[in-house]
This record gives sequence, structure tokens and C-alpha cells, in this order.
Amino acid sequence: MSTFLMRILLSLLVLALTIPQQSEAESEQWCIADEQTPDDELQAALDWACSKGGADCSKMQQENQPCFLPNTIRDHASVAFNSYYQTYKHKGGSCYFKGAAMITELDPSHGSCHYEYKP
Repeated sequence: MSTFLMRILLSLLVLALTIPQQSEAESEQWCIADEQTPDDELQAALDWACSKGGADCSKMQQENQPCFLPNTIRDHASVAFNSYYQTYKHKGGSCYFKGAAMITELDPSHGSCHYEYKP
């Protein structure tokens, strides 16, 4: 093999070893309401998340807050579920909510409503 090719291969090897690789487990994840969950089940899970669950629901509880609109149970549940999940995922919390929620790797933020992500 020529010296030139050896240098290129060595450079590529060094580059591959120095660039941090993001594993699947480290990808950004948010917790949102499952589209197929009926509103009454979402409401029960939302109520739990905002009370006993300890989620920060202040961003969607009043009209002047950034996540109030769209004013739907599904959208409000997504904000609450994600708040709970980001706060407690490293302390045993999950994104389950009796099957009412799901994980997404697509940032659900929209307009002025920013969905928090904590690595």
C-alpha cells in the first residue's frame, strides 16, 4: 500500500476514534400523549401528572402561558407527561401513564411552547 493511502487510512482511523458517537440510548427523547388514547384516559393521566406526579404544569394551565394553545387535552397531557418524564426518568420514572403516553425522538416543541429535554 502506498504511503499516501496509509496516511489517509490512519487519518480516518484517528478521526473515527475522536468523534463522539451518540448511542441509541443517548438520543434525545420526549414523552408525549399517544394519539390513540381516548380523552378520558388522557385526562386521568394528566390530572395525576399535575398533582401527585409532580409535573410542572404551569406552562399550560392559563391562557397567557406558552403551552396553553392548542387548548386540547392531548396537547396539555403531552406537556405534563414530558415534564414528569424529564424530571423523573433517571429516578425510576417512566413514560407510561397506563399506556396513555409514548416516547418520541422528534422534538414536539411548537411556537412559543418549548418541551424541555434533560440528558
